[in-house]
Amino acid sequence: MVLFKGLRSFTLIAIVLSAPVFLQAQEETPDKRLQNSASTFRDIMSAPDRAIPRKLLERAQCIVIVPGMKKAAFLVGGEYGRGFASCRIPGSWSAPAPVRLAGGSFGVQLGADSADIILMITTQRGMERLMSDKFSIGADLAAAAGPVGRDAKADTDVLLKAEILGWSRTRGAFAGVSLNGTVVEADKSEATRLYGRPWSNREILRGGVAMPEAAKILADELARDVYQK
Repeated sequence: MVLFKGLRSFTLIAIVLSAPVFLQAQEETPDKRLQNSASTFRDIMSAPDRAIPRKLLERAQCIVIVPGMKKAAFLVGGEYGRGFASCRIPGSWSAPAPVRLAGGSFGVQLGADSADIILMITTQRGMERLMSDKFSIGADLAAAAGPVGRDAKADTDVLLKAEILGWSRTRGAFAGVSLNGTVVEADKSEATRLYGRPWSNREILRGGVAMPEAAKILADELARDVYQK
């Protein structure tokens, strides 16, 4: 009983410590988060020798960008972030679908309390998972840490078998991370704020939803970097 009470107290403390992180994520507007997502991708791709290899970007079915994913509390070890996914549609990219990420271990891997996260879906099956309400990296999709740099090989066995590749930027350092155990789910409350109604990821990512004006900054950034030769 004493042990149970002690654990409950620690859990309560962790929740209290985590509260500012979750409140900050809730208070930020979709427009601001779209701007942060676009600038995150632009900054990462501006240094070819330390960016995502362009050959990999050409294979991307979908891209997920989560700026400023936070480590909620060291007592719990939870991570939380909000961002956007976009998938290829004929001639361009879909409007952004709001997503939430929870769990994972980016903080442990890179020794930081926050990170900018980029995920790249490389297969049709991976795209279908992204269009669902929720999936787990590693359990539902084979994951691997993405390579970095202009000359990084993009055709190794690990990368060819992976359905989702991950990268994380912390304190100026950009590196591949697998993010196994991270849950990716549709953020319907954010979709309502951005689109006026809770469109599903499937409806948005298939190109059935018009691009809001605030989202063009991210779509333009993806088009410039991914389609650039």
